[in-house]
Amino acid sequence: MPNPADAQADLIAILDFQTEAGVDVALDETPHDRFTEADAPEPVRARPAPRRAAAPAQAPSPPPQEAPRPAPRATFGRAASAEPEAAAGDARARARNAASLEELEAILAAFDACPLRFTAKNLVFGDGNPQARVMFLGEAPGADEDRIGKPFMGRSGQLLDKMMAAIGLDRSSAYIANVVPWRPPGNRNPTPQEVATCKPFVERQIELVDPELIVCLGAPATQTLTGTKDGILKTRGRVFPYALPSREAKLLATLHPAFLLRQPLQKRLAWRDFRAVRAALDGKA
Repeated sequence: MPNPADAQADLIAILDFQTEAGVDVALDETPHDRFTEADAPEPVRARPAPRRAAAPAQAPSPPPQEAPRPAPRATFGRAASAEPEAAAGDARARARNAASLEELEAILAAFDACPLRFTAKNLVFGDGNPQARVMFLGEAPGADEDRIGKPFMGRSGQLLDKMMAAIGLDRSSAYIANVVPWRPPGNRNPTPQEVATCKPFVERQIELVDPELIVCLGAPATQTLTGTKDGILKTRGRVFPYALPSREAKLLATLHPAFLLRQPLQKRLAWRDFRAVRAALDGKA
């Protein structure tokens, strides 16, 4: 006899898998056993009724009037109907009103023009020391970050912590954030519209942190802030100027920890970049 506790654990595991895959809508209100339905015999079809004799010809009736078109189906929030330009403009206006990181986080929590807000569990705003001289910036949260509500909490985050420790940094001496603060369903890449909508918020976040050095982890973060179209293997190690309201900061591109987990041989390149980070903070570059 199967253990009820094991059966419950299996059901929870299936639900977790579907959530991680981005499944958020049920096709029916009641579950169906598709295997039983496949083995069931086909229902007996009723025979069609005999045709009736044709009615005598009548005068042609006037053409039917066109039925009114149904109203567009309602969607949750403004995200599904907001135009990209309007959503980005709204984001810029709201981001400018934030005088502190706390205000910016509260504004983001109430912002409903990005559809990712409705599929993510948590807003992943930032972590670390807001007064730090260096800010690390990734692309978007993953499953662990979405569950915990902080950036770089999974395997990528563990590797980033080790990389920072190798040059004498940790989360008390660095600030960490993402270009997009909500996890895309199934860990897919954010769409260009989603990035454009969230960009004003991360730009304001950078202004409020006011770092000396911004380290972009991966191509999406680098391309978003610099406008370059080059891949990360071409841009890594390069230093770009980044304009802040009162001065110019340095922006350095490097490889994302998730990429290094898939390509361990590329860690040598990332080590060169992190040594450049240390040299820049020490005033040697």
